[in-house]
Amino acid sequence: MAHRIVVIGAGFGGLSAVLGLKGQGCEITLIDQRNHHLFQPLLYQVATTVLATSDIAWPVRALMRKRKDVTTLLARVVGIDRGQKRVTLNDGSQIPYDTLIVATGARHAYFGKDHWESTAPGLKTLEDATTIRRRLLLAFEEAEASEDPETRAALMTFAVIGAGPTGVELAGMIAELAHRTLPGEFRRIDTTRARILLIEAGPRILPSFSEPLTDYAAGALTRRGVELRTGTPVTDCSEEGVTIGTDFVPARTVIWAAGVQASPAGIWLGAETDRAGRAMVSAQLTLPDDPAVFVLGDTAHVESEGRMVPGVAPAAKQQGDYAARVIRARLSGKEPPAPFRYRDMGNLATVGRNAAVIEFGRYRLRGRLAWWFWGIAHIYFLIGARSRLLVSISWLWTFLWGQSSARLITQRDPWRRD
Repeated sequence: MAHRIVVIGAGFGGLSAVLGLKGQGCEITLIDQRNHHLFQPLLYQVATTVLATSDIAWPVRALMRKRKDVTTLLARVVGIDRGQKRVTLNDGSQIPYDTLIVATGARHAYFGKDHWESTAPGLKTLEDATTIRRRLLLAFEEAEASEDPETRAALMTFAVIGAGPTGVELAGMIAELAHRTLPGEFRRIDTTRARILLIEAGPRILPSFSEPLTDYAAGALTRRGVELRTGTPVTDCSEEGVTIGTDFVPARTVIWAAGVQASPAGIWLGAETDRAGRAMVSAQLTLPDDPAVFVLGDTAHVESEGRMVPGVAPAAKQQGDYAARVIRARLSGKEPPAPFRYRDMGNLATVGRNAAVIEFGRYRLRGRLAWWFWGIAHIYFLIGARSRLLVSISWLWTFLWGQSSARLITQRDPWRRD
């Protein structure tokens, strides 16, 4: 009987593991609650109208078309029985396994204020991106139709909470949209007067970068019209606006980029977890008491050389590759590979057109050259020539003409009051 491997999650970690197990004669079941693999690093560009959803997402079945050893299931996992080695799906069916790989990613963390989610959506899925895009575009449309100056000002105020890479990239691209793409298209409003707030509870933006790069990014954002509010947390959030400390700012569009929490996989597994819900794993990325269960990516608390591995795409891909190597060694009776070691690919963040920051060990790069390097790196990691070509064309068009390609309002926002 073939070795049965169940992989939960078709993100970077899960997909890399499946690709690494090609030709091993296993029966692999790949389960995900969505039918596509998503390139999350460019999700903010879908939210800010630069790219279309199909540019950064690929149907899982198409990716696995030639892998006869892989069965793909569109389903939601609701439980895991490690004793019986079975995964329970939302329809009540159970999938047996000999080896389990859990790579279910992360969700938004509102630090005990979960009721803020309807007001301030985060950015983790295509649905999140299209919701944010819809809110951004509707805000300008409603401002154009409004006769009240205060309402119009609130509609043209955009607040991004959290100034890590996602928040910085969102704020920079919203500024590009308001100040470079939309001017001239409206008759009653001046989109260049839009107010973009980037709010960070800590003392500086991009805290994972060195201070010189943080200072450069802050200056680049300020020159683009982004208002930085650091050192004070958001204390309230509603459909009318945000409260920063005790200061209320009317803002009808609020976006959450302040924190993430692991999926419930740690609970399903009955595993020890950290404060963010990530399962604690061994040096071989397995549960300490169950070597048949691998946990990868944002779902796992992984340490390498005494430091926690960041929840970024390169780390998840490396973990998926490593898990596949361990499984191959087990199946062939060989010695397992050395403990997992993370190869740091550096920190990258774009601030806007012609501006980015890159940090790789002692090497630091900023400005236009960093922006081109950032773009080339992201295009390289996209799946397939078609996606690389489409994204390159979209970026070139936006760079030359300042016009984004995906400014469509496709449906009403389910969270927005009519």
